[in-house]
Amino acid sequence: MSLCEHALSLFRSAVGTVRPAPMLKRALKLQGEGCPQLLVNSRAFPLKRGLYLVGFGKAVLGMAAAAEEILGDHLVRGIINVPLGIQESLQRAGMQEMLLKPHSRIQVIEGAKNNLPDPEALRGASAIQELAEGLTADDLLLVLISGGGSALLPAPIPPILLEEKEKLTKMLASRGAAIQELNTVRKILSLLKGGGLARLAYPAQVVSLILSDVIGDPLDIIASGPTAASSHSVQDCLQILAKYNLLHSLPGSVEAVLSSSPTKPTAAKDYSHVCNIIIGSNTLALAEAKRQAEGLGYVTLILSAGVCGDVGRVAVLYCQLICLLCLRLAGLGEGPRGSEVRGNLLQLAAELDIPGLNVAEFLQALQGLEPQKPVCILAGGETTVQLQGTGKGGRNQELALRVGLGLHRARGVEASGLGRCDVVFLSGGTDGQDGPTEAAGAFCSPELVAEALQEGLDAETFLSNNDSYTFFSQFQRGRHLLVTGLTGTNVMDIQLILIRATDRS
Repeated sequence: MSLCEHALSLFRSAVGTVRPAPMLKRALKLQGEGCPQLLVNSRAFPLKRGLYLVGFGKAVLGMAAAAEEILGDHLVRGIINVPLGIQESLQRAGMQEMLLKPHSRIQVIEGAKNNLPDPEALRGASAIQELAEGLTADDLLLVLISGGGSALLPAPIPPILLEEKEKLTKMLASRGAAIQELNTVRKILSLLKGGGLARLAYPAQVVSLILSDVIGDPLDIIASGPTAASSHSVQDCLQILAKYNLLHSLPGSVEAVLSSSPTKPTAAKDYSHVCNIIIGSNTLALAEAKRQAEGLGYVTLILSAGVCGDVGRVAVLYCQLICLLCLRLAGLGEGPRGSEVRGNLLQLAAELDIPGLNVAEFLQALQGLEPQKPVCILAGGETTVQLQGTGKGGRNQELALRVGLGLHRARGVEASGLGRCDVVFLSGGTDGQDGPTEAAGAFCSPELVAEALQEGLDAETFLSNNDSYTFFSQFQRGRHLLVTGLTGTNVMDIQLILIRATDRS
């Protein structure tokens, strides 16, 4: 198999281990007949009266299908909000296991086109709110949460209109706000986010099964934390709006809500009726990819499950790392060029401050690797793109193209080592989507930019217009695009670097 084929296989393995059905079956069981209990990771919850289910997110349809199969007739009723068109897409892809059976007790509402809140998502959120408000102390509410849940649970605090909240979210995203920042603002302006759903469901027992799409798996940030005590206050929201120069362009309704919001977060003691459990994450996906890579003969290291920051800066980090690995395989790692690259890596890593990344320890681990064995470096997380153009693409395609451009420039440096190695870099979204395209991401090599120039494609021009998808679509007829189709899951992005020495001199 080629490096590209290995990279694709490893990506699919990582995604496969966090698909809804395997995750739910590991976490959720039903026990007993006369006095049934719901077992969640071995913790027992007695079913006294009614068992209800709600959910929202990109992976929730598959999660709900698996949950209903486990719960059977004990489930009284359910409502889930899922992305527009997902049922048809899964049906077309033959993924029947992620679809609800005929006569299901779970109502499906589709909305949030392009992952933005819309009237249909608002209709579903209102139905979920009504169900939660009608529960009693003898009921149990099972909540299924995955990435994309924020857009699928819009319930702005009156008098804020959905259109006003959507416009504010778009403005923040276009200025490079991270998902944590977006969700902090959303929580403060929402009835259901920031623990609102759990508060409405009181006094019922609430059990949330969560598929994390946020770095570090913070319960109050994933899908904006509808069942978790919020660690953020209105002051945090105001600081974010100030950071992106939006304080003086807010609608009057948003100003009114912010001015009347509590100054302190809700106390954790108010959530004693809630149990939140992470059942899937980027870390789990990377662990499976590592296991598979080692089976293919690669020496494998995980860089971090929390890669974040501006896509351009992260691309430089990956380029420096690839150059260092190639120098090492070429026997040049201890020379002047190797020392320079190591210094650049340490400085850049300190500036990026990526969670879980200790470059000094990582470089030390590299020293112990067998010199001629192929190497696989794995990482996960979610970068951000500051839009400057009107092109088409997503953060993974842009990251791959920027890495390709960086490697092209590095090849021109004397003693780079890149000419003596085969290299593939892949970046993909685990949900199978990367921006408004059918691609999940893309992969590149050090030769990509030079080969594209021969076809009349200038990578720098495409990047200046944030038009990575058009570049990859035209280059070699899209062969470098990562197209998986919808996966039914979502644990952020995964990056892979595969390197092996060649006989080229």
